[in-house]
Amino acid sequence: MSGSSPDAGPASTSERATSRPGPGLAVLTALGQPVGTAVIAGWQHTGVGFIGYALLVFSGLALADRHRSPRRNFLIVVAATLAYHLLDRPVGVTLPAPMIAAAAVIAAGHRWLVVTTAAGAYAGWVVVSDATARQALVALALVVGAVLVTEVGALIAGRIHDAAAERRRLSEERQRRRASEQRLLIAAELHDVLGHHLSLINVRAGVGLHLMDRDPEQARAALDAIAQSSAEALREVQTVLNTLYPTGEAAPRAPTPGLKRLAELTEAAALPTRTVVDGPARPLPAAVDRAAYRIVQEALTNIRRHAGPGAAASVTIRYQPEALVVEIDDDGGGVRHPRPTRAGNGITGMRERAAALGGELTTGPAPDGSGGWRVRAVLPLGGDQTREATS
Repeated sequence: MSGSSPDAGPASTSERATSRPGPGLAVLTALGQPVGTAVIAGWQHTGVGFIGYALLVFSGLALADRHRSPRRNFLIVVAATLAYHLLDRPVGVTLPAPMIAAAAVIAAGHRWLVVTTAAGAYAGWVVVSDATARQALVALALVVGAVLVTEVGALIAGRIHDAAAERRRLSEERQRRRASEQRLLIAAELHDVLGHHLSLINVRAGVGLHLMDRDPEQARAALDAIAQSSAEALREVQTVLNTLYPTGEAAPRAPTPGLKRLAELTEAAALPTRTVVDGPARPLPAAVDRAAYRIVQEALTNIRRHAGPGAAASVTIRYQPEALVVEIDDDGGGVRHPRPTRAGNGITGMRERAAALGGELTTGPAPDGSGGWRVRAVLPLGGDQTREATS
């Protein structure tokens, strides 16, 4: 311990020295000690004297350096206080400065210095001042009481500081977690947008190449569809990327994806699609509305990829009292491609969207035995997860 610098402290207390308060407490002590001592001296009909006041002011002002060099500062303050009493000045308010300096030393991890210095100063005062037994006992009680009060105060202050630091750490951790969740959400949005539109562009491009010579008008219509899909993809990607900007820097340039745009989505699906709405439509939480749209979008993309060119799709939206049920089926009428044995990014993304809202998503063969495939999502409308995701 003797080999450390005056400012050194254990690693566990290093954070407490990072935010050092200003000199306000030092100035307050430099004013309070002489004023309080003057009042007590007036009751005793004794004088403090210029040197006594100077020592009291000096010991208070010296506290301004207590966080930078706690051990040296403590020794200086104790020396000034001891000098005041050795000059046989009247008893007064002299202990606040050494107690505050001792608290800084304890916070820095040098409790041993407080005990040994207090004992040495007390012994020196007893010897030099030729104090009576009664005076020595009173002084000992004051010193021991001051040390105990300082120890308890330093312990409480340390606990309060540690609790505040833990709250800051938890707050920063929550912010990092929210940022990570936002990045995952943006990645899922980009996957859905790009997967849907690029798949559609690929289908339309194949149709255009196939009909280029035989039916130029149909080929031109396919190219027009490609142009529209690519423009829509660019708008949606821009909308997603705008969420990376701070609020107010970039306004959305496309409508927020939701079931109000379901007709646009099915019309551009590049396969026959039938839409069924069961129950009266009503406003949905923004997170549920967006998730339902993205699930339908990804499911239609998967049908184009896996169900074959002759397949048709149906989209069913059921408004139930406590949940929104979304079902996407293909009729199995196309030349089926083998289904992946493991869930890909698209199915995983749909399942995570539903789980984030407290719902569930299942996939599997259509229950009617047609050989088609069904994606079914149940999205609660009033759960805690829905409220958190919406916020």
